[in-house]
Amino acid sequence: MLLLLIAASVLLVPGITSTAPGQDSKATRFVCTSVPLDADPSCPAQAVPMPVSTAQEQELRATVMQLRETILQQKETLGNQKETIKELTSKLTRCESAQLDARYKGSRRKQHVPGKDTMGDLPRDHSQVVDHLGRTIQALKDRLGTLEQQTHPNFSNHTFPSDLREQLQRKLGDLESQLLNKVSELEDEKYVLLNESAAHRYKTESALNALHERVTELEKESSGFKSPDDFKVSLPLRTNYLFARIKKSLPEMYAFTVCMWIRSRASSGIGTPFSYAVSGQANEIVLIEWGKNPIELLINDKVAQLPINIDDGKWHHICITWTTRDGMWEAFQDGQSQGTGENLAPWHPIKAGGDLILGQEQDTVGGRFDATQAFVGELSQFNIWDRILTPEDIRSMANCSANLAGNIIPWIDNNVVVNGGATKLPLETCKERLVSS
Repeated sequence: MLLLLIAASVLLVPGITSTAPGQDSKATRFVCTSVPLDADPSCPAQAVPMPVSTAQEQELRATVMQLRETILQQKETLGNQKETIKELTSKLTRCESAQLDARYKGSRRKQHVPGKDTMGDLPRDHSQVVDHLGRTIQALKDRLGTLEQQTHPNFSNHTFPSDLREQLQRKLGDLESQLLNKVSELEDEKYVLLNESAAHRYKTESALNALHERVTELEKESSGFKSPDDFKVSLPLRTNYLFARIKKSLPEMYAFTVCMWIRSRASSGIGTPFSYAVSGQANEIVLIEWGKNPIELLINDKVAQLPINIDDGKWHHICITWTTRDGMWEAFQDGQSQGTGENLAPWHPIKAGGDLILGQEQDTVGGRFDATQAFVGELSQFNIWDRILTPEDIRSMANCSANLAGNIIPWIDNNVVVNGGATKLPLETCKERLVSS
C-alpha cells in the first residue's frame, strides 16, 4: 500500500547520472524524482532533480500511521470477539451447572409448598416453561449467528474454527436435552399438584361439612326447644297459604300407622290435618273433616269414615292404622280403639315420592289449596311407621309413658318447614296436654 502511494505521487524525470559501461557518456539518462501533484508533468531537456518537500513527507507518514491504526483496531476487534466467545462459553457452562443444581434440589424436595414458586423465575404452567426455555435456546443460537457474522463478514467463505463450533453445538444439544428433561419433570409435578388439589378439596369439603353440622346444632339450640321433637306447629287462620311441609317423603308402603297430637280451634269441621299427594293421585292419603261431615280417611281416593271426635278445642292423641291386605283400618283416640273397618283401597300399595303437607288438602302435588278445607289449630308429634303398631304402643304414647319416633317420618325440627305465617312454638309437656284434655 505504501509503495502504491509513493508510486502515485512521483514522476519519472530526466537527469544526469553516471554512464553504464559501454555506453556514451553524453547519452540521455533518467532518474525518479518526486514532484507535486499539481505540477507540470512535462520533462524539459535539462531537468533538475526536485527534492521531496517536508509537507509531502508528513503526509506520507500520516498515511502510514493511519494504516497502522486500522490494523491495530482490527486486532482489537478480533480480541473482543474472542472474549465474547469465551463469555458465551462461560454462560453456557453456568447455565448447565444451574440446571444440575436445580435438579439436585428438586430431588431432595419432599413436598410442594402451596403458594411458593418452586421453579425460580420460570412460570408455573409447564407449557409456558417450555416456551421460555425454547426462546432462551433460540436467543443463544441467534447470538451465535450474530457472532459468526461479526467475526467473519463474508460468512459464505468463512466458518468458525471446528473445535469451537463443535463445542457450541454440544452446549446447545445439552440445553435441548435439559429442556426435554424439564418437560418430563413438569409433567410429574403436574400429577403431584393434581393429587395435592384433590387432598385439599377433600379437606375443604370436610371442613364445610363440619361447619354445616355446627350451624345445624346452633340452629337447634337457638330454636329454644329442649329437644328436636319438643315443638308444635301453629296454624291460627283458615287460609289457603298457611301450612307446614314435611321435607322427607314416603317410600312405597303396604301398611302404615299415623299418630299425632292435635288441638282444633275451628268451630265446625277441623279441616285437613294432613294430606299426601303423588303424581296422578292428589288423594293418596288424606285425613279431613269439612262441613258437617265426620272425619274421613281417604286412600287412593277411596273413603272411610272414622268414629273419632276432636272438635272440642282440647289436645287429643289420635292414631290410624291401615294395611293393604283387605284394606283393613283401625282408629284410636287418646289411646283407645274407636272402631275398625275393611275394604279401604284393598291391595293398593302407597306410592312413593309424593308431597306430605300439614294443614292443607292438595288438589295437585304440593298446591291448589282450598281455604274451606284448611286446618285451624295446633299439631305436634306427627309420626309415621311402615307397619301397624300394637295397641299397647299406641296406649303408652297417649298416656305419656313412651315417646316413640316414626321409622319413616319422625317428628324432628329440621324435617318440618313452615310457610305462609305458620309458626313452630315450644310444646307443652305431655302431662300438661293430658290435663288440658
